[in-house]
Amino acid sequence: MRAFGSERGAGVPICARLVYERGMSSRERSFWGWGYADRFPNEEARRALGTQLKALLGFEPPMLASPPGIESIRLRKSRIHVPETLADFVRADDEARIRHAYGKAYCDLYRGFNGQYPTPPDWVAFPRSESEIVAILDWASDQRVAVRPFGGGTSVVGGVENRDDGDFRGAISLDLSKMNRVLEIDEHSHSARIQAGALGPELEAQLGVKGLTLRHYPQSFEFSTLGGWIATRAGGHFATLYTHIDDL
Repeated sequence: MRAFGSERGAGVPICARLVYERGMSSRERSFWGWGYADRFPNEEARRALGTQLKALLGFEPPMLASPPGIESIRLRKSRIHVPETLADFVRADDEARIRHAYGKAYCDLYRGFNGQYPTPPDWVAFPRSESEIVAILDWASDQRVAVRPFGGGTSVVGGVENRDDGDFRGAISLDLSKMNRVLEIDEHSHSARIQAGALGPELEAQLGVKGLTLRHYPQSFEFSTLGGWIATRAGGHFATLYTHIDDL
């Protein structure tokens, strides 16, 4: 990737530095909706919004529904067992499967809000190295198990969703969140080698140590990954020169 020079730290958005420094993992993401769980409006705020909609649309919303608790959702049983060789970096609990079932398109939010999870992944792998990714892919290939990469989970085109099509015995979500480091930076050529699971703020904070920035800020910047940007040929808000990620 190409990293741009800047006055030390100046190229890093203040939100990126603060989010990274305060520890992103300490704040819970919503399992069904966009962003953080604590940002969802409470009942009073939702009733106020309903009043605004009545004035705008001319009719009263028929009901005020509350989002489900993750513990209330019932999933089908996993169809495949976790082999001992992979168990060290795999989770098969319901919460992990629920959080990796959908992206963030409107239809995903609707189904998640209504607790509809008919085809979750059978388990979720969290590889920490290339060798662990190879181990997952080799095992899955031998066992006829589908593998879907998962970065920040912000897909709006169904890219992370499992679809049972009969060709596979099961499905795995390959979460790259533990592969989130900037491995190398060449300050002379302004090049960097970065792992695919780096979220926007994580990536910028690590480049900022060297006074550099990737300067790529899509709308999903806070919650999406470098690997996801490349997979979708993402564009960013500050696109006055290099428009898409593949230009970098």
